[in-house]
Amino acid sequence: MLVPTVTSPAWTPEVFVDDNGYEPFTSFIESVPDFTFVALDAAVRLVLSVRGLELARTQWLKALGDGLHEFRVRHDAEEIARMFGDDEALAVATGVSRPGPVLLRVFVHFHGDKVILLLSGYDKGDDPSKKRQEREIAAARKYLRVWKQQESKKKAAERRGGGNRPPSGRKRR
Repeated sequence: MLVPTVTSPAWTPEVFVDDNGYEPFTSFIESVPDFTFVALDAAVRLVLSVRGLELARTQWLKALGDGLHEFRVRHDAEEIARMFGDDEALAVATGVSRPGPVLLRVFVHFHGDKVILLLSGYDKGDDPSKKRQEREIAAARKYLRVWKQQESKKKAAERRGGGNRPPSGRKRR
């Protein structure tokens, strides 16, 4: 599983996995060119993981309702490293050629003890149409619903004692 590296985060990124083992976010980051991945890595590591929900009042994060947020990456890794003062990211970024502007969208959900669920993402620069945006948001909403169902099932299993009841249904003594 590819997850951007995070150093000393206030928030911990976690990749959503559906019931079939599919990871939409991982699929997204595996499909992007190196330049885009480096920018996304810097954004998740230096911005999202450090500031989390504080970003809601900035250009970086837009609330879409029902706990879904759109993390907006509009800067390349070099710009992000300069903005947030990270020499290591700056060194990595300067070695990657710049093919064009960065316009990424990553759909996230904040939960638990400062965990950021990375649901999915897309390169808006490839197709900035409203139709594509609506399709991507709809997919992210679906992934969030699936994750919430998974969490409900986990909590129900924990309440039942993790499913450790004898077949008769009687409690163990």
